[in-house]
Amino acid sequence: MTQSPESGNTTEQTETTPAQEDVKQSGTRFAELGLDKRLLDAIAGIGFEYCTPIQAETLPYTLACHDLIGQAQTGTGKTAAFLITAIQTLLETPVPEKERFASEPRVLALAPTRELAMQIAKDAEELCARTGHRVVSVVGGMNYDKQREVLQNEIVDILVATPGRLIDFLGSQDVFLDQVDLLILDEADRMLDMGFIPDVKRIIRRCPPKDDRQTLLFSATFNQDVLNLASMWTHGAEFIEIEPQQKTAERVKQTVYLVSEEQKLPVLVNSLNRPGVDKAIVFANRRDQCRDLEEDLKNQGVAAALMSGEIPQNKRLKTLDQFKNGDIQVLVATDVAGRGIHVQGVTHVFNYNLPDNAEDYVHRIGRTGRAGEHGISISFASEDDAFALPGIESYISQKLTTSVPEEDLLQPLEKPLIQRRRGGRRSGGGPRSGGNRGRSGQGSRGRPRSSGNR
Repeated sequence: MTQSPESGNTTEQTETTPAQEDVKQSGTRFAELGLDKRLLDAIAGIGFEYCTPIQAETLPYTLACHDLIGQAQTGTGKTAAFLITAIQTLLETPVPEKERFASEPRVLALAPTRELAMQIAKDAEELCARTGHRVVSVVGGMNYDKQREVLQNEIVDILVATPGRLIDFLGSQDVFLDQVDLLILDEADRMLDMGFIPDVKRIIRRCPPKDDRQTLLFSATFNQDVLNLASMWTHGAEFIEIEPQQKTAERVKQTVYLVSEEQKLPVLVNSLNRPGVDKAIVFANRRDQCRDLEEDLKNQGVAAALMSGEIPQNKRLKTLDQFKNGDIQVLVATDVAGRGIHVQGVTHVFNYNLPDNAEDYVHRIGRTGRAGEHGISISFASEDDAFALPGIESYISQKLTTSVPEEDLLQPLEKPLIQRRRGGRRSGGGPRSGGNRGRSGQGSRGRPRSSGNR
């Protein structure tokens, strides 16, 4: 599916149809699944014929109305799997418009970040191109009043939301979830990591009981805490796990430079000035580190911009456009913001700090080497974060190549370093100082559960 922000917000769609082609395909055609012709036409229009393994394994269950927990690595087609199920559900159980009310979605998809939510909404719009269903996204960082106006005045078939913003609209009674036939939780592990589980619990309590709705959970990983919650939220769910062939992309060359904290910035700047570094993403572990790093790069003449959760969404979308168009060479990002960056042509990923979570390392370097292209990942390991290397190597089942930087990468910077008052330069991971409306009494309209698979 095309992974890009909502239609109209960017000047270029992010091409990921080739990326799915690059993913291992199963022998199952979408045409074999008994899908509505309008949905099949939309799938064909995007350029898909064969299912990926996660799609081939999960769709027979989800299309037969079974609850499901699906685990597969990022970029394997999980989004298409649950959206195809959602749209087929809407097509098989149409509700006359005269019986519909604004603010009452029939499908709810929850995602932990606004970037991911907007990507899901864009994918849903593409799949609904021939069905006429209305897709609406409500996320933080965007115009609240405009989102509220749409909810109050439009029939919503598929609502894609982040938990925090949806809680706001539930509190103001601008959205009602008692007509939800299908509940989707994407990146459930990330929602737990980000502390959204209390909000998710509140949202689920507003939905029909689990016996009266279908529930799908998809993620790259499921720890025991998430699995325990999943058992509470689902009814006899099937568990499908697709083992990755290789956790990191074969087309990404991975290098680790052994450096001191003081060497990190010169090595980064000199690396960015080398030929062939066209589009690069630099990851740091915290927002304050990203802010400082963006300032440092700009101070050295590098066309850099910041991507983190504190940046207003309209500015982030503009920055992403400039990055795609080549006006910006480098994005400096946190892990949360980085998961929403799906841009073709990223030549390099730099890990200014090694992540504490090995899974985040895989997500980071997955920003390059996409759609059949080759990419380069360069990580900096200093005395402050080299301890993370063994865990990363164990997770990816691969020994990383370590070396000291070449002499040209250690050349002094052209401009003096920015001096900061809060304890001087912060180079590593040191701490930082410092109204109701009338409603019908309709019940749930979920499809009856099938006793078997399609």
